[in-house]
Amino acid sequence: MKFLEYTPLDRINDFLNDLNLGERIIKGSLEAYSCKHTGTDKRLSLSLENEILDYLGKSSDTDSSSPVEFLLSRSSRKTLIYLVLTLYHMYPDYDFSAVKAHQFFTEESWDTFKQIFDTYMLEASKEWVETYGGSSLLEAIYKALDEVVKLSECEIYSYNPDSDADPFLEKGAIWSFGFFFYNRKLKRVVSFSFCCLSNLVADGFVADNLCNEEDGEIFDNMDI
Repeated sequence: MKFLEYTPLDRINDFLNDLNLGERIIKGSLEAYSCKHTGTDKRLSLSLENEILDYLGKSSDTDSSSPVEFLLSRSSRKTLIYLVLTLYHMYPDYDFSAVKAHQFFTEESWDTFKQIFDTYMLEASKEWVETYGGSSLLEAIYKALDEVVKLSECEIYSYNPDSDADPFLEKGAIWSFGFFFYNRKLKRVVSFSFCCLSNLVADGFVADNLCNEEDGEIFDNMDI
């Protein structure tokens, strides 16, 4: 996977780099990759493929909604491997399992993505308009993605792992999302991760503790 530089993505990344909204900080990042193997990608790709085949060989599950049914397709396995390789490049300190990762990937529509974005990035969108005027933040993201991966030809995936294995979940995170826009023909993937961090969380506070009842009181009056 080769990291690709695109100016339209850079502008949005600069804006979403620690966007301070008072009690909260919004962080977002758009990263584009070609699906051409570089460095250790070939070895990782083979390892992931063997992991999947080993899993299939041991499984007797024939449910059409099960991971087995999806992974029997070579094309589906290839897509999954590209997505996992993208995660490896984004988060080299994590050890991703292809079979486990499959359980966390969900194919989405642009409308689903838009609904999530509009709900959670409302304040960031207002700041964008105040800063740049003209088109909205979502429109800018749409145009940038369309330039890089042609959205009409894209498959869109969300990635929602368990919290203890979530590379998107930073210390003090209130929420986080990860989306991948994959164009088979162009062999390109764009990842878009965005999260909200609390400025009220003390240094050294573990993000998981935000789920505790006593710590949840901090956010009772927050509009998020």
